[in-house]
Amino acid sequence: MTKVLVTGFDAFGTTPVNPAGSVARKLDGMTINGATVIAKIAPAAFFKSIEYVKEVIADVQPDVVIMLGEYGGRSMITVERIANNFNDATRYQLVDNEGCALQDQPTDPEGPVGYYTTLPIRAMVKAMRAAGIPADISDTPGTFVCNHLMYGILHHIATENLNIRAGWIHLPHLPSVAAMECHLGAPSMSEETAVAGMTAGIEAILEHTEDIHDPIRSLWQI
Repeated sequence: MTKVLVTGFDAFGTTPVNPAGSVARKLDGMTINGATVIAKIAPAAFFKSIEYVKEVIADVQPDVVIMLGEYGGRSMITVERIANNFNDATRYQLVDNEGCALQDQPTDPEGPVGYYTTLPIRAMVKAMRAAGIPADISDTPGTFVCNHLMYGILHHIATENLNIRAGWIHLPHLPSVAAMECHLGAPSMSEETAVAGMTAGIEAILEHTEDIHDPIRSLWQI
C-alpha cells in the first residue's frame, strides 16, 4: 500500500496555532486514492527537525513525504520549488523553539547549494485551483526552519538513494492567528479549506509520477 507521510509543526514565534500542525492532524489516517496518510509533528528547531523526520522516514517507509509549514503574509497555499542550503533566522527576528537563530550558516557545509522538489508541483497547483482552492508555485521558501527541514530531507533522500518523492507546502495563517493584533491585515485560510487543498494536492501527486508541463500563471510570492 502506498504511504504518504505528512509532517507539520506546532506553535512557534508569534503563531500560537500553526496550520501546519492542525492540517497535518486532520489528514492523519485518511485514505486518498488508495494511499494511507500518516501525519507526524516535527519539532520547530534547527537540525533536530531533520533528525526527527529522518527517523520517521526510517520507521514509516513512505513513498511520498510532504512537509508543511506556515508562511504568514501569503494568501494562498504555496508549493515550494527549491530548498536552499542557507539559514538566516535573524532577518525575521525569530528564534526556533529552542532559542536558536542561525545566521549565514549552511544546513550542510558539504552539501550542494540547493535541491529541487521531486513533487509534481504544476499538477498539484492545477488540481488545487480546479478544486476551488487558491494555490501557487513559490520559489522562495525562506531561510528559517521550513527551508532548513526541506533541504535536510531532500539531501537525506538524495545521499541515501531513497525511492521517495518529497517536497514542501506553505500554508497561510489560520483566521484566528490573522485576527491577532500583531498580524492584523494578514491574509488567512481556514483549516477546512487548507485540508481540501492538501487533499487535491495529494491526489495529484498520486496521479502524476512526473510533473505536467502546462504553463501555470503565477503571482510573485514573498
